[in-house]
Amino acid sequence: MADTLPAGRRSQWSWALYDWANSAFATTVMAGFFPVFFKSYWSADVSVTESTARLGTANAIASLLVMLLAPLLGVIADRSGRKKGLLLMLTTLGVLMSAGLFLVAEGYWLVAAGLYVFGVVGFAGANVTYDAMLLDVAAKDEVERVSALGYALGYLGGGLLFTVNVLMVLYPQSFGLADKAESVRLAFLMVAIWWAVFSLPVMLYVHEQGHATTRDGRGLRQAWAELVATWRLLRSLPMAFTFLLAYWCYIDGVDTIVRMAVDYGMSLGFAAEGLLTALLITQFVGFPAALVFGRIGDRIGAKHAIWLALVVYVIVVFWASQMRAEWEFYGLAVVIGLVQGGIQAMSRALYARLIPTEHAGRLFGLYNMMGKFAAVVGPLLVGWVAVLSDSARMGILSVLLLFVAGGWLLGRVDVRAGQRAAAEWEG
Repeated sequence: MADTLPAGRRSQWSWALYDWANSAFATTVMAGFFPVFFKSYWSADVSVTESTARLGTANAIASLLVMLLAPLLGVIADRSGRKKGLLLMLTTLGVLMSAGLFLVAEGYWLVAAGLYVFGVVGFAGANVTYDAMLLDVAAKDEVERVSALGYALGYLGGGLLFTVNVLMVLYPQSFGLADKAESVRLAFLMVAIWWAVFSLPVMLYVHEQGHATTRDGRGLRQAWAELVATWRLLRSLPMAFTFLLAYWCYIDGVDTIVRMAVDYGMSLGFAAEGLLTALLITQFVGFPAALVFGRIGDRIGAKHAIWLALVVYVIVVFWASQMRAEWEFYGLAVVIGLVQGGIQAMSRALYARLIPTEHAGRLFGLYNMMGKFAAVVGPLLVGWVAVLSDSARMGILSVLLLFVAGGWLLGRVDVRAGQRAAAEWEG
């Protein structure tokens, strides 16, 4: 396909295929098998609460590391002019860590946790440079469509491999495997291979437009000092700054629903098999829905498309808080699939419109940092509200605060003024 497409389209598809590649880690490892396998295989010798504490600590450490590293990685990418090289390095880290999980024997929870933490760092760190490269492959009037293409391929690719992995676990003998444990371990290795192979197009066919400000060791030595300058740059772009605050609030709600949905369903007594099926439904609905959202963003603008998604999420939260039957969980999975990829794609596209291209790396570093910080705060809110109210339903209802705050801040973003400010920096 790459040889028959025009150079512009070829680079856009090659860039988008990286989402297809790394979504396998997000779906099969992070959301799917690692949490369950960590409890039942690597931490099977301790109580459920202790294994939960171990897993929670690993997730917190991973999120904290990414939050601290994301803006630094953005600065390095801008200063070196080598976003693709940085993407390759971090992708390699993630691939090796995922493959390493295949080798971890039963009971070695600390080794598994360490590999997982660094795998998440590789995955999320690579996304900093990947997001910044959006402006290398798409003009400002194309970012909605191209961003949506990436998320759509991510849902499809991650969903396809996850489907195969789930079938392997459910029917191991049909795949020539001994048992479910061997199936899960092999799934981790398959993720590594999938991620590595489908990362090749972005490495071969995407060419950076930015220029290095330095190529010597000073780039790394001065990177930390430049973080302060990056924040000052963002503050000189008031619409981008306001949008980032809005994004921090509502993406917190989105990520919290992703991370807490299965736990919430189990707290209501729903079967684990049904929850796994619901996750697959969300993946496959998300593929065409993200593409549709890209077209909607072209028509009504990314800001209004995000508002549309926020309205849907408010309905989802109300529905979830009143949910009684398992079939409703499937319905929610479909509805979430309709907007989850869309709100992520439109957020990335809108932010790209509000920032100058030459500083995309460092500013997308802050963008990713805010997203990872949100992944820490939201689940804490749900958990503590549930504890204090003694109600899981009240816990999930608290997510409304995040969507309302995010929508209010989004209303204060003047997109045209933000684009003018970004153009002045590029001028």
